[in-house]
Amino acid sequence: MTERLIDLRSDTVTKPTPMMRKAMAEAEVGDDVFGEDPTVNALQEKVARLLGKESAIFVPSGTMANQLAIKSHTQPGDEVIIEGTSHPYNFEGGAGAALSGVQFYCLKGTRGILDASQIDEAIRSDDHHFPVTRLICLENTHNRGGGSIYPIEKLMEIYRLAKSKGLLVHLDGARLWNASIATGIRPDEYAQWADSVSVCLSKGLGAPIGSLVAGSKAFIDRVHRFRKMFGGGMRQAGIIAAAGIYALDHHMERLQEDHRNARRLALALKELKGISINPEHVETNIVIFDISKTGMTAHEIAARMRKSGVLIHPISQTQIRLVTHLDVSSQDIEVAIGVFEKVLSGVETR
Repeated sequence: MTERLIDLRSDTVTKPTPMMRKAMAEAEVGDDVFGEDPTVNALQEKVARLLGKESAIFVPSGTMANQLAIKSHTQPGDEVIIEGTSHPYNFEGGAGAALSGVQFYCLKGTRGILDASQIDEAIRSDDHHFPVTRLICLENTHNRGGGSIYPIEKLMEIYRLAKSKGLLVHLDGARLWNASIATGIRPDEYAQWADSVSVCLSKGLGAPIGSLVAGSKAFIDRVHRFRKMFGGGMRQAGIIAAAGIYALDHHMERLQEDHRNARRLALALKELKGISINPEHVETNIVIFDISKTGMTAHEIAARMRKSGVLIHPISQTQIRLVTHLDVSSQDIEVAIGVFEKVLSGVETR
């Protein structure tokens, strides 16, 4: 039997729980391309209600969700204002350019968070030499910001600026559930300050696959057309939609456990020689820290951690990202801390 690994690389590595598998096995299904899968329809209606939007559509991945929103909001040649470390710009394979023909205007945020004044300065004037500013993309929580939460006041200010300038706002809410649990602000309160919202079921909520895009009925009808074009139409998708419904019903409140575990990691790492981290920046389930003073590269540390059964994710030569999730217990966190202590003190790992 393979020895169990403690996997802190991402919250995407979770496995369906036994009860989630049961829900999947018992799901009522139909052909979703015909709109006849009752479980998919139930999931879409549920998420639309949670986000306070008229409609929502189920898609295979978060990347597809974001790119469908961008495609549906823009025309080729348009410009999208975005923070420079955001997921749609950095980690979606250049899809904005390839699939929608847009270019990105990247701004530097504070841990991924932008001010309305920065965006205001980036909006192009009405000049034929310039691309047309069409869309603002925001991310909450912000992955490379270390799971940072967008203050709702900033979302409100940016949305009001957008409306005053005739622009649209898309919110990449892949981990919006984490922001909501951490702050007590309902998902629909966040979502009201965006024209469209994408949310993910396969990260902190632990479903094996799936994201949704939510917005107005007219917008989702347009997204539906492009979902077909992108190859995202699925048939008896209720099997995986059932996992999403189960996750929303049973795995939302427990996200606070992941947040506590991330905080515990951050506080312990702060005490280790060569580690640079501010635990106050760990607001949800992502921990990013600098190891440049350890005398090792991030990849060397990752290799040594793996030998002791802990998987971690280097995001550069000097930075490591850890993500807590439902498959990592508080006891696992203590084991991982012990392994970090040994690795960073130079003790040989098995």
